[in-house]
Amino acid sequence: MRFLSVFLPRLATDRLLRRRRGAAPEAFALYARETGAERLTAVDAGAQKRGLIPGMAVADARARCPALELAEAEPKADAAALDALADWSRRFTPLAAARPPDGLILDVTGAAHLFGGETALLDEAEARLAALGFCARAAIAPGPALARALARFSGVRHVAEAAGQGEIDALAASLPVEALEAGPEALAGLRRAGLRRVGDLLDRPRAPLAARFGQAALTRLDALTCRIRDPISPRFEAPAFIAERRFPDGLTQRADLEATLARLCADLCPMLERAGAGARRLEAVFYRVDGAVKRLEAGTSRPLRDPARLAALLAERLSAVAEEGLDTGYGFDVLRLCATETERAAPPQTSLAPPERGAADDADLGDLIDRLGARLGLRRVLRLHPQASHLPEFAVAAVPAASGPPAPFPAQAAPRPLRLFERPEPVETIALFPDGPPLRFRWRRVLHEVVAYEGPERLAPPWWGPARDGPTRDYFQAQDRDGHVFWLFREGLYGRETEAPRWFVHGLS
Repeated sequence: MRFLSVFLPRLATDRLLRRRRGAAPEAFALYARETGAERLTAVDAGAQKRGLIPGMAVADARARCPALELAEAEPKADAAALDALADWSRRFTPLAAARPPDGLILDVTGAAHLFGGETALLDEAEARLAALGFCARAAIAPGPALARALARFSGVRHVAEAAGQGEIDALAASLPVEALEAGPEALAGLRRAGLRRVGDLLDRPRAPLAARFGQAALTRLDALTCRIRDPISPRFEAPAFIAERRFPDGLTQRADLEATLARLCADLCPMLERAGAGARRLEAVFYRVDGAVKRLEAGTSRPLRDPARLAALLAERLSAVAEEGLDTGYGFDVLRLCATETERAAPPQTSLAPPERGAADDADLGDLIDRLGARLGLRRVLRLHPQASHLPEFAVAAVPAASGPPAPFPAQAAPRPLRLFERPEPVETIALFPDGPPLRFRWRRVLHEVVAYEGPERLAPPWWGPARDGPTRDYFQAQDRDGHVFWLFREGLYGRETEAPRWFVHGLS
């Protein structure tokens, strides 16, 4: 295993200074109010040269450096900037995590050869961060704890892959005990005992150390010497299927981005085919030259591994994003395509006979759902799904069309109207007798004369639901003199449930 650690010693001040225009101040620092007093929390290189350090009172700092420029500390903004840099650092490896308050940790196992080796990878990481306005020191080691310690406390940037345990112990022995990251209480105890270097602990028996400083201190010592490995928590889980392209010059034209996405689809689909899987959700990540990261997601209604269809889907999604405004800046120099969600997909059955029309219709419908989903969002593309209820307003529910194949609708005892109102609308009705069919009715201020009818179809409320005590409905298909067909129902059984049944129109045929 190989881990790259990046130490950002002046993250807070660099974050603010990189946004300034014009000449940089001679000395710059951040302050915050602590226990009723204003104290420095971070200083830049100029302030550090003048002897200013974090924790110093603001009044003392101004007395020592009258040209000092101050700004209030913003811990939340600093944390957000560190997360953004962790996202940016995924251009080197998908497994990248922020290490608050001022570090990044990357699992670069098997990735260094893409950059010309580990030394070249370190140089590129530091150079790119410097171009973004951040001072950074980086190191690569077999364990994350050792890599962090080297980046912070040592001039050693690279531990050879073939380094044995003796070489690692010798390298760790020269580090200060602060490299253990054992906490303030353990650190204070180590210093009171006269232990200044990690080597002072390595030379002593473990049992007395554990008895005096606790097992946690020995655990940190084992992590530092790579006997155990600290876990890292990447901001984003690494997908199993990834394809990427890198460019010496940034891409700014939409046509170039679409062509690159098409090539990435052609690279990704063979991986999916070998695994017997199909993509259900794709994520395209665009790494901009100036450090910004753009993401584009697209979902599918079924497992797909057809490069042409995936490319068309991403092109549709890119077109939708471009209409809202896609800021390419100085261009994207890294494009990565990931299948973040996959499903098992059986290989298609090939035959000399032409495909059946039903299968072709299903594929065309799936493509339509995917294209509409790319434009509108898959959750907004809905289909009707049958429900276990005979009441018309509860017989179907709108579900995302991409959630699965449509379920067959059960056969109805009587035909249903083409248009069903979301809520039944009351009407004024005249009938020969209270439980008879309607002769005429007034709906939306218009009087309709009934010339033919069919019914009744009686629907009782379900006995198991919350509306089990609701009134019974008698439905009629009623046609007026103009040929319009209405779906009417009488609510309540005359003489048993009510003395004055009410009438409603529920749909139109």
